[in-house]
Amino acid sequence: MKQGAFLLVTSSIFALIALLHVLRLFYGWKVTLGEWTVPVWVSWIGLLIAGYLACQGFLLKNRER
Repeated sequence: MKQGAFLLVTSSIFALIALLHVLRLFYGWKVTLGEWTVPVWVSWIGLLIAGYLACQGFLLKNRER
């Protein structure tokens, strides 16, 4: 796989993950892993990390040209 395609795919996946975190925050979805309920603040951290990685990937893809 070429580097440009790799950056596009991974950045899109991170953008999708960030979108899912935003939707969880907006709609108040509950997430449970086993018996543990994941607190909402985890989605804030996930949004920041996934959003940052998506932005950096898209920026690198654009610089590649």
